[in-house]
This record gives sequence, C-alpha cells and structure tokens, in this order.
Amino acid sequence: MGEQKVSAEHSEQQAQLFMKFLLNDLTALELMIKDDRIESGIRRIGAEQEVFLVDSAMRPASVGAEVMQFANEPRLTTEIGKFNVEANLSPQLFTGKCLSAMEEELQAVLSTTRQAAAQCNAQVLLTGILPTLRQSDLTLDNMTARPRYYELNQALQKLRGNEFTVHIKGLDELQITHDNMLLEACCTSFQVHLQVGAAEFASLYNWAQAITAPLLAAAANSPQLFGERLWHETRIALFQHSVDERSSVRQLRRHPPRVSFGESWVEHSIVEIFREEIARFRVILTKHIEEDSLKSLERGVLPELAALRLHNGTVWRWNRPCYGLSDGKAHLRIENRVIPSGPSVLDEMANAAFFLGLMVALPTEYGDVTALFSFDDAKANFFAAARHGLQSQLTWIDKKQYPVSELIVGKLAPLARRGLQSVGVTSEDCDRYIGVIEERVRGNQNGALWALRSLAAMDEQGSSDQRQRALTAAMLERQNSELPVHSWTLARVSDAPRTHYSVQT
Repeated sequence: MGEQKVSAEHSEQQAQLFMKFLLNDLTALELMIKDDRIESGIRRIGAEQEVFLVDSAMRPASVGAEVMQFANEPRLTTEIGKFNVEANLSPQLFTGKCLSAMEEELQAVLSTTRQAAAQCNAQVLLTGILPTLRQSDLTLDNMTARPRYYELNQALQKLRGNEFTVHIKGLDELQITHDNMLLEACCTSFQVHLQVGAAEFASLYNWAQAITAPLLAAAANSPQLFGERLWHETRIALFQHSVDERSSVRQLRRHPPRVSFGESWVEHSIVEIFREEIARFRVILTKHIEEDSLKSLERGVLPELAALRLHNGTVWRWNRPCYGLSDGKAHLRIENRVIPSGPSVLDEMANAAFFLGLMVALPTEYGDVTALFSFDDAKANFFAAARHGLQSQLTWIDKKQYPVSELIVGKLAPLARRGLQSVGVTSEDCDRYIGVIEERVRGNQNGALWALRSLAAMDEQGSSDQRQRALTAAMLERQNSELPVHSWTLARVSDAPRTHYSVQT
C-alpha cells in the first residue's frame, strides 16, 4: 500500500507546497529521460503476493499484525485489512531460471507465513475474493492500524460526501452501500512487475494494455462477493467502487474513477500518464518532502521523486507505471495488477509467465499495437474478460472476434513460449508454466469456473454458509497440494469444517 507517513489533513499552503514538489518531480523525470539517466538494456521481473488469513471455520482471521510479528520476515508487509498480508519478492533478471526461482522464493515466504499463522490458529489462503467474507467484517475495527489507511479512508470519504455504493450484476446481483473503503480488503492479487527502458515504455505499456484481457480471462478467480455470483473476476468492478472518491455529481459528469483501465493509448512516454494523473485527480495524501528533485539533479544525484510516487500510489491503473531507484540507478516498471491471488502458486506463476512472454513476443511479432488495434477494442476486451472469463469473446488485432480459449491456445500461448525462449528462459520453465496455461484453457477450468461449478454441484445441499465454507476449505486443501486448478475436483458440502468459531483478537 505504499508510503505510511502521510496525511489527508493539510492546509492550502501545505497543499500548494506539495503540488510544487509534485510538478518538480514530473519535470525532473522528463529531464532524466531526455538525458538518458533511466536504466535501459536490461530486463528484471518481480512480484507482490497478497493473501487472506482464515480461521478454522474458514472465516477471515484478523491476525495480520500477529502473523507479521511471529514471521519476522522482511519481505512481508501489512495490507489495509487485518486479515490480509503481502509478500514482496526479490527482483530477478528476466532470463534463465528466473520464473522457477521466483516460484521457489514465493513458496519459501508462504511457508514462513503459514508457520507464523499457525501460531495464531490461522491459515494462509490464496484467492481473489474470500468466499466467506461478509459485509459485517468490513468495519474500521478490521482496518490495519497504520496512518496511511486511516488517512486515505478519511480523504476518500470527505471527497465523496456520502457512502460507498456497490452495484454489480452477474448471475446474481449485488447492491449495497458501505461507510468505509475496507471493501478494498476483499480483493487480493498477484502483481507482476516488468522493468522497461524509457524509450520503449510507451510501446510496451500499450502492449500490456492489449494483453491484459486474455490474461485476465485465463486467470479469473473471483466469481463471488458476499455469496452472490457476479463477474468471473469481480475484483475489477469491486476495486473501482472501493476507492471511488467521485461524488454523484462528478460521476454524472463522467469524471474518470481513480481505478481504471485508462482512456487512450500512450503516445510518447511515461510522463503522459503521470501528467494526466496530476491533471485529473486531486491530491488526497501529502507528506513532508525534503528533497527538491530538480536541485538533486543539478548536483548529479538521482532523485527519489517522493511526491510523484505518493500521488501515483493513489491512482490505481490496472497497468500501473512505476518509477524506482535500485543500486544507485533509476528505472521504470510496468506493474500488472489484474492477476488475482490463487488458485495455486503454480497457477499464479503460469499467469505471470504468460504475461511476461507476451510482453516480449508481441512487440517483436507485430510492432506498434496502436497501428493495429483500437483502444476501445482493448478496453471492451478487458471488461468482457472480467465479466465472462474463459467464456468471453475477444476482438484481436486482426479485427476478428475469437472465443478467448481459441485465441489463447491457437495464437497467444505459442507466442508467449517463444517470447520467454527469446530472452533465455529455460525450456523447462517455458514448458512448465505455459503448459499450465494451455491445459487450463483446453480443460476450460480456471479458478472462477471451478468455484461456480462447485457451487452448482452442491446445489441446495446444506445452508449457504456451509456451501461457502466448503468451497473455501476445498480451495485451501487443493492449493496446498500444489496442483494447478485445471486438475482440481469440485468442492463438496462435506468439505465444510465442522467448527463455526472464528479466531478472536
């Protein structure tokens, strides 16, 4: 969730000063790009893993702080909900055994987290949205006690002037209001980072946008919220609602939300996106900034761009542009945020490999995506994939519509494998991860379809609570077997744990 020493309460003078630093940061970034001071010619990958903590009844366990304490693991950090934690994985050079090395590190961090959770009578679950969550779980008592979360919640509430409203239609329909932004804690993801050079950023960012729909269709794993069957990847709709600061008047005027796919292709550079964020979205968090980035550049020091990074952290694009410093060098990254957590570590790594392989292969194969494909088609694909997952139809760059399974198996998976091979990823990694994508799509079973079919098979057996707990318990048992979701058998009512008691904190 980013920087913690922030404030939503600021005077007009403080806001003006922060804006000055923000604009200086943007100018400094432009100068760094112009003077070729952004690292290029090297590819690195990374990832962030968000998880749920559940108790013996498969209900959310609000023990994140205790798990952090027992784990004593620097790669672990808190999330907005007390029943979530996040692991930040080490950057890997994008070649060789990078994917299997990332999987090995992720398994090691999860093992440490599981051991710590066990000391709190809790378990670690990978899922996009926890089936057993209830709206009553989303009180401020379950918000992690960190300044950023409270300040952000206060700022969004103040701007909205009313409650957060959620209205999502799928197989069922959900319409609720809520009084805080903890709806965001319903969503957990596996966020993949790819380091890119400044000169190639626009082209690769546009390809990331085009790739996101088939990736999302294959990866969908969040078909429910509060017991209602909604989109195959309900996180997409829910996250927009959870941090939407627009008043009803601003919504009617079609002011863009802070969570978005975007409005157009990027033409020249990353600066366009940051400039748009500053113009369209008011500053909601500030902090004391000590560094004048322009003066740092004059001294030959690469700046942190702290104001720009803070503001960027309050605008949630599904493909987010990122600036960072590492080992004394400035770099740019594209962070793909659409991949849900779960259903298994192997499934997540397969999703990452599919995305990364396409990010290499498609620009090489086709050149400039903006010359081949309309942005409106890319955006329509994104929402079609979120709603319907592997059952969606997508328009591709040849202007034809395809069942997404045909598009992935016939065109994209072979290209992703070729892309990985071209940067030196081992054949074992290529076959392992892209093979999972191919088998998942051929078998027509991702996490969303497994969950929906499991619920349909249970029909009216037991109570609704039993079915949700059975689904969650089966999910936990199967992902701990480390088998990919396409090989999972359906959940049964008998999978539900007998206990009805939640962890007390």
